[in-house]
Parts: sequence; C-alpha cells; structure tokens
Amino acid sequence: MSGHHELSVHGTTLWLLPEKAIYWPQQRALLIADAHFGKAAAYRRLGQPVPHGTTASNLAMLDRLLAQHDCGQLIFLGDFLHAPGSQGPATLAALMAWRERHTNLAVTLIRGNHDRRAGDPPAELGFQVVSEPWVVGPLALQHEPTPHSHLPVLAGHVHPVYRLHGRGRQSLRLPCFVLGEQVSLLPAFGAFTGGYAVRPGVGETVYVVGDGHVWPVAG
Repeated sequence: MSGHHELSVHGTTLWLLPEKAIYWPQQRALLIADAHFGKAAAYRRLGQPVPHGTTASNLAMLDRLLAQHDCGQLIFLGDFLHAPGSQGPATLAALMAWRERHTNLAVTLIRGNHDRRAGDPPAELGFQVVSEPWVVGPLALQHEPTPHSHLPVLAGHVHPVYRLHGRGRQSLRLPCFVLGEQVSLLPAFGAFTGGYAVRPGVGETVYVVGDGHVWPVAG
C-alpha cells in the first residue's frame, strides 16, 4: 500500500493509488474509471494489430488492489466495456472467472458513454448498474466531468495524462489525477486506453502516477 497519496476532499479521506485508482476508506470502496474491458479484442475484430492480454492484466491488478485494501464495494466510474464487440466469449469468460473470485464484493457500474454503446454487463456478473450522478456520502460519482448542482464530483472519461519536461527536448507523459474544487478526474485504469494531456486550471492540482508513487506537480 506504499506510494499512495492521502488527502481530504470535502471532509472525507481519499487515497490516490499508483495503480490509477482511488481507495475511499470511510466507504470501504475502490473507485475505478475507464477500464475499457475488451477494447483490444474489439480492435482485433476490426483487423487491427493490437496487444493481447490486456483484460487479464487489468483483472490481475484489480485482484491485487482488492487484496491490499479493505473493500466492501467496487465502483466503476463508467466505460467498463469498450464496445459491443467487447462482449466476446473470451472477455466474458475472464470477467466471469474474476467475479467468481469475488462473489461477496458489491460492484456498481455508473454508465458511461461507451457502456451505452456496449450494453450493460451480463446479469450473471451481478453488477448494480446506475445512471449518473450516483451520490455516495458527500460526493457525486459520475462518468462525465460535469459539475453537480451542489456536490463535488469524482469523474472519469477524460483519461488525463500530464507531460513532465526535462532537459532539452526530453519529456515524459504520465497518467494523472486532477483534483479541482468542483470536479476531480481519475486516470484511465485500463492498460490500453490512451490519454489526453491536461494542464491544471485555477484551483486544480495535478497528481502524477509513476514508479509506484503518486505526487503533486507544479502547474
């Protein structure tokens, strides 16, 4: 569990994890955004040469996080599945095998734009599927990063990354969390998702993920 960054958001404690997730101790909840399960499989169906094994690696990471933290619930902030083609036999079999290892875990999916295209996960997975916003404690959990009328928002969708500049032309793009006064963003959890470069705005702090740690960067 080393390497995380602990902070207080509107009176509740959140742990920003180097595995690109958030642990919420008061809710015993693990928060994941933009897993995009089955994305590589969907691309391969279109004839694109993309890597194999991304679903297995993402599920293995989930297993490790659930083993490391006291979790009663797992919350996906949208885009659990990538596309209709993601619901192939191999991807669904891997997801079912994972679910059988965590039968007592409550899992909630907040529908994202890709979920609306891909369709809800099979009922056999036993997920609660809800529309945004889903209010938990003092926070509104969403996929789209739009402000709530009166609650701070945790969201996904953007796949934020931050470019660190070194000497000369050297630079490095790293996944990041963006913490704002109204809306905060999680990085994409999926291993094959890409990223959108962000810069902190007024009242925002960027926390980059790299080398097993999470740390704030200057704007």
